[in-house]
Amino acid sequence: MEYLKPMEPTRIHSNGDSLFQDITFAPDIPVYATTAAYNKDPCPNKLHLGIGVYRTEEGKCHTLNVVKQVEQTLANDLSADKEYLPITGMPEFNKLSAKLMFGSGSPAIKESRVVTVQCVSGCLSLRVGAEFLAKHYHQHVVYLPEPTYGNHPNLISAAGLTLKTYRYYDPKTLVLDFQGLLEDLGSALTGAIVLFHACGHNPTGVDPTCQQWEQIRQLVRQRGLLPFFDCAYQGLVSGNLDDDAQSIRMFGCDGGECFVAQSYSKNMGLYGERIGSLSIVCKTADVARRVESQLKLIIRPLYSNPPIHGAAIVTAILKD
Repeated sequence: MEYLKPMEPTRIHSNGDSLFQDITFAPDIPVYATTAAYNKDPCPNKLHLGIGVYRTEEGKCHTLNVVKQVEQTLANDLSADKEYLPITGMPEFNKLSAKLMFGSGSPAIKESRVVTVQCVSGCLSLRVGAEFLAKHYHQHVVYLPEPTYGNHPNLISAAGLTLKTYRYYDPKTLVLDFQGLLEDLGSALTGAIVLFHACGHNPTGVDPTCQQWEQIRQLVRQRGLLPFFDCAYQGLVSGNLDDDAQSIRMFGCDGGECFVAQSYSKNMGLYGERIGSLSIVCKTADVARRVESQLKLIIRPLYSNPPIHGAAIVTAILKD
């Protein structure tokens, strides 16, 4: 049998310039630039005030004891394999995540109106939701609180959605600008998407009261706005998982539709596992099934299916 001889590579005759020579240096990403500066600083008394990670007195990332215990159990399970997860992720993880967010007695869950898909932490939970809205929702304007998490504009605009802001924090009084919030949402475009921080607003830490959330909910429904919650700190604000989910549960049980991006990076300290979920509350179970089918088509070219390990940790903790 004859084999083709390898051909000598043909050299590209050029003046030696790179095809990418005109690319300029991108600006530093502030939170990661702070980490790099911290790592280089020889000062023994330095403090890391950059990326949000819970640390020990020695400045090391803290891993919860329950996480260590679960990981040991997983390591000892010789029946476990590394098979691909479904596109929508680990089914039990999705079920438990929805229950944690909306409550065990949630009417929407009981009526099969909630679609939950495992995503690569909170960032891609937001991005998958934004991609879905860009493709399947008639309104492409998203209102963000001013100020908001620094990556929100990047994640949402990358999906092709248009960004606007609504008043949220008053830097003079250091409290919620509730009247400004109501005025801005009251004049928002009909059907617009509104991003809310479920609890532990980043970066201010200022949250509406339950009474204020109820006023916001009524206004959102009256104006036909679509709420999209980012929930990254459930359990870390009040110390109670249920209390920190009250804003979401108000919207989740009123018969309307809403989106929730959920992250376990902070409340379980699973920063590097990149584990989260996107939940969409729909009007009917039939709509929920159709929404799930379209989410699969969005996830497929982004990351095909999510990783196992973080989901296995969360699942073991939540079902215990």
